[in-house]
Amino acid sequence: MPYSKAVTTPPSKARDRFESLFADTRPLQNTHYRHLWVANIVTVIGAQLTVVAVPAQIYALTQSSAMVGLTGLFGLVPLVAFGLWGGALADAMDRRTLLIITTLGLIGTSALFWLQAHLAIDNVWLVLALFSVQQAFFAVNQPTRSALLPRILPTDQLPAGNALNMTVMQAGGIAGPLVAGALIPFTGLATLYLIDTFALGATLWAVITLPHMPPTSGASAVPGLRSVIDGFGYLAGNKVLLMSFVVDIIAMLFGMPRALFPQIAHESFGGEIDGGSIFAALFAAIPLGAVLGGVFSGWVSKVEHQGRAVIIAIVIWGLAMTGFGVAVGFAGVSLQVALVVAVVMLVIGGAADMVSAAFRSTMLQEAATDEVRGRLQGVFIVVVAGGPRMADVVHGGAAAVVGTAVASAGGGILTVVLTVVVALAVPTFVRYRVVRAVH
Repeated sequence: MPYSKAVTTPPSKARDRFESLFADTRPLQNTHYRHLWVANIVTVIGAQLTVVAVPAQIYALTQSSAMVGLTGLFGLVPLVAFGLWGGALADAMDRRTLLIITTLGLIGTSALFWLQAHLAIDNVWLVLALFSVQQAFFAVNQPTRSALLPRILPTDQLPAGNALNMTVMQAGGIAGPLVAGALIPFTGLATLYLIDTFALGATLWAVITLPHMPPTSGASAVPGLRSVIDGFGYLAGNKVLLMSFVVDIIAMLFGMPRALFPQIAHESFGGEIDGGSIFAALFAAIPLGAVLGGVFSGWVSKVEHQGRAVIIAIVIWGLAMTGFGVAVGFAGVSLQVALVVAVVMLVIGGAADMVSAAFRSTMLQEAATDEVRGRLQGVFIVVVAGGPRMADVVHGGAAAVVGTAVASAGGGILTVVLTVVVALAVPTFVRYRVVRAVH
């Protein structure tokens, strides 16, 4: 009967398309993933308070963007050394145990940040040294976390899992600067470091609840130099994975002007010298864009042409950073309009970066075997976290010569040009495709 057929008609395509706009939450049905994800909501906010506090403290002590840029150098060296070694460790020992050790290290470092600020030691080199130690623990922790994801989630849920993780991280990037900007004038920097110390307890709890994850039978037994070299050999033999690192280095090295935010907030937009709302808004804008991109990321699990998606996302990122630099340059003409445009450009860039990162993470997790996954994630964290730190040095030095506006806009232009060159030179990466099963 016609009536009974109407009752059994499936939902409309329009409704399906609407629902697919929003984030795919299937990974949250997994208990272990859910524990880590929920804990990250607390921990990431605390971590972002420290991310804001360190450059704010250094700029307040020195009033120099070049000195703020030194955080890139002091963070890069331990990231490279311990990121690569940490990836080898993640392939050679129980990943749960390694996460517990490194999380405790991060808690201890945050406590030392609080202590030096509480005692008002006011030594910029001590702050930079603590930052290096923190980054060493971070460099081992992060590839281990990423390497375990394919052991707790099915392959078809990896893009969604990565997008959800990045959404939380970037949401913390919004809340952290906003809370920091509000707290600094009233409580000082020490309170920010203290909150981070206690917030890390949530991650420690989530890690302890994980099952043991010993290395697989084919993994290297000795996490030494030879193991790291083998990981690089594996990477060199896979052109798609190699190019995923190259384009990210381009995007971050030339297109990430965050080291200039304290100076831009103070000199271009009239913000306070040691923080304040404008400083917080600039720091929060990129994470805000990433969160918006994550909220509407339901489509990422359906994309098959992942290489093409990465190239498009990075080009959009570069154009947005160019627009940000231009807006800074026009701050003297119309400060309020320039500030709004600058923040909007950073928001657009953040959304594009989230898309790029989600696909690049998924490429690595899908294409690599578990025996080398930790080492490749070690390389990944060196590139993803090390790239912005190298950018801090580059942008800090460039701004001292040509100014913050030219350094920001010029970096965005270089990002677009070099990404297009890579796309033309290595068409294999652009054509990279993963066929998704139809559910």
